[in-house]
Amino acid sequence: MKRTSFATAVLLVLLAASCAFAGAQDFVLVNKTGVEIFAVYIAPADSEDWEEDVLDVDTLPSGNSVKINFAPGSDVEYWDIRVEDSDGNALEWYDFNLLRISRITLLKNGEARYE
Repeated sequence: MKRTSFATAVLLVLLAASCAFAGAQDFVLVNKTGVEIFAVYIAPADSEDWEEDVLDVDTLPSGNSVKINFAPGSDVEYWDIRVEDSDGNALEWYDFNLLRISRITLLKNGEARYE
């Protein structure tokens, strides 16, 4: 009986640790830009490369939201966001602290609100 309890306790600790670490920088992205978003890129604020598209749906119509899940593999605090429409036109926003922000709303005027 003690062996089972110990194994269960170890499993619970490992699960809690992985849940606490995974997704610390995940957030909800709300599109209020007035255009349909076809790609979302996120990069550390000091990076020169936009990495790969992290949009988990085909497109994000204006007025809709999506959970952005990504595993950057680091504890970088500040991130930049780039979105593109169907023609490749892009808008960029800078310096979001994704360790503290859980929701970002991109607005028509090129500004953003976050919480």
